[in-house]
Amino acid sequence: MDVTLHLAQDPEADALLGRSPLAALVGMLLDQQVPMEWAFKGPRTLADRLGAGDLDAHDIAAQDPETFAALLSEKPAVHRYPGSMAKRIQQLCQYLVEHYDGEAELVWKGVDDGRELLRRLEELPGFGKQKAQIFLALLGKQLGVRPKGWQEAAGAYGEDASFRSVADITGPESLAKVRAHKQEMKAARS
Repeated sequence: MDVTLHLAQDPEADALLGRSPLAALVGMLLDQQVPMEWAFKGPRTLADRLGAGDLDAHDIAAQDPETFAALLSEKPAVHRYPGSMAKRIQQLCQYLVEHYDGEAELVWKGVDDGRELLRRLEELPGFGKQKAQIFLALLGKQLGVRPKGWQEAAGAYGEDASFRSVADITGPESLAKVRAHKQEMKAARS
């Protein structure tokens, strides 16, 4: 995996997301109740604080929970809720260590069916159906992971140029379109 993403709108953070499957998963995990760019910048901030060029599931899973939560809480905090997100990141990494030898890419590598990939993503701690569908759409649209039926499994997020989620963000213009869509959806719910 080595692509150019524009989710954080920050070159260093986006470079990490484009080369690190774990960073991409952690960014997706963080993408709730904070601006998208903040969520996807989180993996780079975390790697910097860990003194590493990338995230390592084995290392994160083994961290003392209080120490790890303090790392996420340092100013500027990695997330609005650093304590709970630290716990979720560690749960995700522990799951990856237990089920995929710590290799995030093995969640999707070699999977040839979109429904199976969606099932695997939904099994990840912190990933419900919607988050799993969005990440599946991101894999298909921007990371070249396209098992048979991936668009159907991703639901509306898999539609071409739907501008519903991070899966469609390729720069500032598409970010604005995704934001506009989210505002429309929020207004419709009100």
